[in-house]
Amino acid sequence: MRTWAKGLALALFIGGVVLFWFLDSRVSRLPDLQIWHTLELKQEFAARDVGEAYLFDDYLRQEQDLFAAMEEGFEGSYAPDPTLEVSRYDPGGFNNPVTFPQNWNRTFVLEPDQIRGGALLLHGLSDSPYSLRRVGEILAEQGYYVLGLRLPGHGTLPSGLLSVRLEDWEAAVQLAVAAVRDRIGPRQPLVLAGYSNGGSLAVQYALDALEDESLTRPDKLILFSPAVGISSLARFADWHRLVSFLSHFEKLRWTGIVPEYDPYKYNSFTKNAATQSYRITRRLRRRIDRLHRQKETGTLPPILTFASLVDSTVMNQALIDDLYGKLDSSESELVIFDVNRLALMKQFYRRGPLELLDRMEESEELPYRLTVIGNAASDSVELVEWSKPARSDEPSIRDLGLEWPDNVFSLSHVAIPFPPDDPIYGRAGSGGDHGLLIGALEPRGERQLLLVSADLFLRLRHNPFFSYVEERLIEEVGGDTALPEELP
Repeated sequence: MRTWAKGLALALFIGGVVLFWFLDSRVSRLPDLQIWHTLELKQEFAARDVGEAYLFDDYLRQEQDLFAAMEEGFEGSYAPDPTLEVSRYDPGGFNNPVTFPQNWNRTFVLEPDQIRGGALLLHGLSDSPYSLRRVGEILAEQGYYVLGLRLPGHGTLPSGLLSVRLEDWEAAVQLAVAAVRDRIGPRQPLVLAGYSNGGSLAVQYALDALEDESLTRPDKLILFSPAVGISSLARFADWHRLVSFLSHFEKLRWTGIVPEYDPYKYNSFTKNAATQSYRITRRLRRRIDRLHRQKETGTLPPILTFASLVDSTVMNQALIDDLYGKLDSSESELVIFDVNRLALMKQFYRRGPLELLDRMEESEELPYRLTVIGNAASDSVELVEWSKPARSDEPSIRDLGLEWPDNVFSLSHVAIPFPPDDPIYGRAGSGGDHGLLIGALEPRGERQLLLVSADLFLRLRHNPFFSYVEERLIEEVGGDTALPEELP
């Protein structure tokens, strides 16, 4: 027995040494943490802050204190580095959003002269309210009071996503919905618009409102690349907690430590953020499944979703099967932007997404309207809208007067809500007082020199067909449905 015990102890010791070596080598390969990775902003909103007397105005005051604390935290702690002149945190840098005409990292309100309805906008994970800026402007032009909510942990420092919880996001959404309803009155229509993780929060809120009569029920959901499902590997993202409480291993709290050149989105990403996103997608799918078994999904408001056929951030299969496949609403619609079937790169396409769309187009049992934006023909770059109602095999086809741009083979998860002339992510933005035009970057050179993945520059950051999205948004809120001219 003693020999066995000694052997086990030796094996555990060797295993511990090997594990320490593995973790230490991983830590040593990661870049150094900067102040925006380590500074803790205790003024951030959390669900525990909410009491009977806490209102959305209190949330805004707390947000004001939060941004003030961030500025104070940088004073005397951050020395400008000439090698980081495009950093969003460089006080004198041209990419610092504080120097822009408006810092869209904060919660914003767009109020028309005459209010016809209300809309709450929920941005994506690691993003900011800027994600749905143009969507909000379109809705406001149609008479909608628009509130673009900054979700907790966002818009400030990447460190904000080290400790944020799903419950914090849910509490903030409930406060914001109540504020919109209070402003527009009890009879005006209420829309929830969500992008990526914000899309799942919008659906989650709609489910909560079905069970809690004290919550305002939205009249419509508009989703952009919603995160209904993400990789199941995210459930293991928190393993680092076993060692990351030690200062030597604190880098293990991050999936990536990257220069922060994007003024409205964190480039560095925490494992906690992945965990919280996985929590909401798992909970959402379970609740939809339960509602489907009870044959009550028809009680959900109509859902209009815009998504790219190919998406490396979220699982489109979950969107199709676990949300839309279980709806009982012919008023709901899934709009899919197909890949470019005439692109030079088509011989390199993976077959899976194309086969999935083929099956959907052939099905006569879909319980929702399916709309596909794709090539008019196999030998054409012109686009058409192919659309068929729920449980139908009779599609209609409409010419859109749009074409695939040169060298674009598909849309992407991050492209859907941004127009081509977006000043940050567009291909021909205004630039100037909006910093670096990220969407137009096309670097060429050798591998392994850049500190950021070349995939970030390869990925399309704007939607060449946003004019179609704009048309549909106007149609959804009851405005003029004339198709806008194609953006430059």
